[in-house]
Amino acid sequence: MFTRLFGKHKKEPNTVATLEKLNETLKVLEKKENILLKKAAAEVLKAKEFTKQKNKRAALQCLKRKRLYEQQVEQLGNFQLRIHDQMILLESTNATADTVQALQKGAQTMKAMQKSVKIGCIDQTIDEINEQSENMKQIQEALSAPFGASADFDLDELEAELEDLEGAELEAELLKPITTAIAAPVYVPAVKQPTRPATKLNKDEEDELAALQADMAL
Repeated sequence: MFTRLFGKHKKEPNTVATLEKLNETLKVLEKKENILLKKAAAEVLKAKEFTKQKNKRAALQCLKRKRLYEQQVEQLGNFQLRIHDQMILLESTNATADTVQALQKGAQTMKAMQKSVKIGCIDQTIDEINEQSENMKQIQEALSAPFGASADFDLDELEAELEDLEGAELEAELLKPITTAIAAPVYVPAVKQPTRPATKLNKDEEDELAALQADMAL
């Protein structure tokens, strides 16, 4: 429908193909420039030869052609500069376009993800998780509850029995005899007593001492 109203959609130019075309044109211009430079140099040599021959008119014609070649070389240089500018601008524009396309792609992806994830769905998911957690808690409590013969035990009686055991244990600890540790002998180093020199007794004292010893022997 849009094709009928506005005509056939124009195909977008290929950036790579355009850059290749500009590069080829640049090479052609460089070749032409080299040819013109060679021609200008040849005219200078001719002018020198005519000058040696005193042919001033022919020498001036050579210099005029040289000037024409130089003007064409300058023009080709301007063309090459324009092409370089165009290539740089095209590469920059291509990078900008790629960046914009990537950003648009990311925005579209995020928009699609947001559409698929709704607030109501999130609330419902959270409610389901909470419900499953509560069910699991009830299952764990049911599994940990006593059953069989152990379910008939009176918890109060068991606690009272445990208190009696603890009291008996404490009483046994208090009734244990208190043992005193035997004091270790204290080592007292022997002190060598100084020896007193023997006193020499006289004759009367020796007789008296012998008599005393005889009495003690009786």
